[in-house]
Amino acid sequence: MRKNISGVVLTILIPVLILSFMIGSMHSSLRHMGKDVAAEDRQQLENAIRRAAVACYVAEGFYPPDMDYITQHYGVQADTQRYHVFYEIFAENIMPQITVTGRGSFMDSP
Repeated sequence: MRKNISGVVLTILIPVLILSFMIGSMHSSLRHMGKDVAAEDRQQLENAIRRAAVACYVAEGFYPPDMDYITQHYGVQADTQRYHVFYEIFAENIMPQITVTGRGSFMDSP
């Protein structure tokens, strides 16, 4: 009788453990993919801002004074709910420092 109970417990316990492991692995993989996508989106925005700044310099002879200028004249818009954009200009003939960082959960690091 005892042998049957332990056999039933093992028959139920092993699939439950395997299923739990699989769910945990899938969750971890999806989270990692989300981080990769967020980092790529952030990098694309930073590159778009940088390209617009260079295009402005080539066309107008100066780097844009701020992000508003880039948005108005070059159409690059940053989602301020998702990103912090740091656009620091020293002089109109020196490439500005451009940094985009994510806001919230897994996008906190640049």
